[in-house]
Amino acid sequence: MFGFGDKAAAPAPAAADLIKDTTEATFMADVIEASREVPVIVDFWAPWCGPCKTLGPALEAEVKKAGGKVRMVKVNVDNNQMIAGQLRIQSIPTVYAFWQGQPVDGFQGAQPASELKKFIDRLTALTGEDGGLAEALEAAEAMLNEGAVADAFETFAAIYEEDSANGAAYAGMVRCRLAMDQLDEAGLMLDTLPAEVAKAKEIDAVRAQLELARQAAKAGPEQELRAAVAADPDNAQSRFDLAQALYAAGKADEAVDELLELFRRDREWNDGAAKAQLVTIFGALKPTDPIVLKGRRRLSSMIFA
Repeated sequence: MFGFGDKAAAPAPAAADLIKDTTEATFMADVIEASREVPVIVDFWAPWCGPCKTLGPALEAEVKKAGGKVRMVKVNVDNNQMIAGQLRIQSIPTVYAFWQGQPVDGFQGAQPASELKKFIDRLTALTGEDGGLAEALEAAEAMLNEGAVADAFETFAAIYEEDSANGAAYAGMVRCRLAMDQLDEAGLMLDTLPAEVAKAKEIDAVRAQLELARQAAKAGPEQELRAAVAADPDNAQSRFDLAQALYAAGKADEAVDELLELFRRDREWNDGAAKAQLVTIFGALKPTDPIVLKGRRRLSSMIFA
């Protein structure tokens, strides 16, 4: 499994560093000063507190899952009444989170694991850090663009292993399959999507790319189709087939032009196939791609003319 931490590749903190007990003498160092590096969660508890016995271990488990992005400090209020008084702890369990020396979030009472994860996610978002995953995604994209498909796949897979909710990484693996002409494998990955990534916008884009790749595998000869359209400009099927051949040849802009012309001539042909194909192509490309921006404007002008 790859590591995507700081450039210095610092080792993950040991459990003893992630979770510790504190006292009035060490509270400043353990919480206030430490929170200038990473958010620190403070659990106020007592041995006689029933809900504390449930919350404490559950919170510790989520902190360990965060892999060093947060730390946890435990305060026994019976032994540290001055700290509890200064922070106006009225009941236990009470949890505060500190970042940059200040309390930034908190809650009272036991919470389900799902809420504890959301709590920790909010804290890690404050730091603006994701463990280097964004940089790793950029590197994987560069590898794929440069043709190093196997390396790109390995990097996307490692990112997904680190973050199973990362839709961009999962979609990246599918795009690598497409780049290797492994259409069946790509289709299987999309048919068995994990729930965590099913709604990611990148998944919609790669579905469109797979559909176009399957069409490309069946596309007719470009030059023959160009000749057919030139001989009979009103032949909608020939123009549609030409658009597919053009996209398969990497000429997305020309494919869009042909589909727009087909839509202009007969927008209802084959149950609106021209518009549907345009939507598929737009979905497969980046939203800011000039082909998409120009094509959408032209399509809209035709629809609302």
